[in-house]
Amino acid sequence: MTESEHQIALFKWAEYSKGKYPELELLHHIPNGGKRSALTATILKREGVKAGVPDLFLPVARGGYHGLYIEMKKEGGRLSKNQKRWIKELIKQGYRAAVCFGFEPARKELLNYLKTEKNNSLDIQETKNKLQ
Repeated sequence: MTESEHQIALFKWAEYSKGKYPELELLHHIPNGGKRSALTATILKREGVKAGVPDLFLPVARGGYHGLYIEMKKEGGRLSKNQKRWIKELIKQGYRAAVCFGFEPARKELLNYLKTEKNNSLDIQETKNKLQ
């Protein structure tokens, strides 16, 4: 499956799961990748699109985090230098940021995040260590 197909499957699951987890209504894609014409790319850059920003964002606070960013990758995919930089910076700012290789890891990440207590403090350093 392509990264896009994994992401489409994730949003289908999220739509189905909103009854149990209404916060999934806030999950959204940040369209900063893909092939575009030079003109469109220039306009988007002027509008603030930045390379490396993770694909998905759930603006829901849990476990001491302000929200959850997910960088979707297909199995075997790799992070760019910009993606690594963005993930590290988002973690420094108090967000949870994860790289998920396919639909199932992303689904599990969302479920684990949503099941975390709203006031429970997670070990942010553990996530930072994984990125080094």
